Amino acid sequence: MFSYCADPSLLQGFQWMSCYLTSGTHLLFYASFGMVLLLLAVTAPIALAFGYGGAMACRSPIGPLRWVGKTYTGMVRGVPDIVFFLFVPIALDQGLEWLRHQALCDSDAPVRQGNDFVVCAAAKLPLSDSPAWVHDTYALILAVIAFATVFGAFAANVLYGAMQAVPREQLETAEAYGMSARQVTRRVLVPQMWIYALPGLSNLWLILIKATPLLFLLGIEDIVYWARELGGAKTSAFSYPHPDWRLYYFLVILVFYLLMTWISERVLGRLTARLSAGQATLAGEAQRKAATA
Repeated sequence: MFSYCADPSLLQGFQWMSCYLTSGTHLLFYASFGMVLLLLAVTAPIALAFGYGGAMACRSPIGPLRWVGKTYTGMVRGVPDIVFFLFVPIALDQGLEWLRHQALCDSDAPVRQGNDFVVCAAAKLPLSDSPAWVHDTYALILAVIAFATVFGAFAANVLYGAMQAVPREQLETAEAYGMSARQVTRRVLVPQMWIYALPGLSNLWLILIKATPLLFLLGIEDIVYWARELGGAKTSAFSYPHPDWRLYYFLVILVFYLLMTWISERVLGRLTARLSAGQATLAGEAQRKAATA
């Protein structure tokens, strides 16, 4: 990064530290914070879409569709999150490779050979000769699907409860004015439900933030991976000219997550206040009293 970093043996004090903190591995460590933010930005809307679909399925008058919605939400709620975080990427990866094996491979050998899952080279995802960024992107996509599946089920329960909390009188009034069931849902139910759903969705967002270190378990080089690698005096891949500094690296991660939580609480508080305006809720009543005081 700096010209004086060419000969590390001559460095001391501030110069040594500046070169150390701007090394290639540290740049990857800094980039991993962006990966966490990218995961949150992509996963949150997808999980919310899964949740909305699950909530609408639970409310559906069609029996099989309602059964699918309740099975999805109940199954994910009843199984530890980490099981799904590990199961979904593996199952999805092997399922896609099995389909590619059937279409692209001429071998009649079974895919399951004892405890091994073996497909031909053409069926691998990604291909063995693919660039590193393709492997990283594929792993991140699988992680997003796993996170969205789990948090989508919890969001479905939150949204379903919020829909049930909307006063029935409002829906009946809309029906009395001649609105169809679809119009009642789109124009009355969905706009009204957000104020009831926001507290639960806020908690889910904070839990999602805290769950991002699970990327480490999926083989992605996230902030936890780099904190462990860079903080140790000697790891499986590197040897560093310093004692065990993992405490300081994990302290940086602690500050990062606390900052994320602080910002989220401020944004969610403003959103709650805006959605509460004019609503027949405790927050809306408090706003009306404050305006007339």
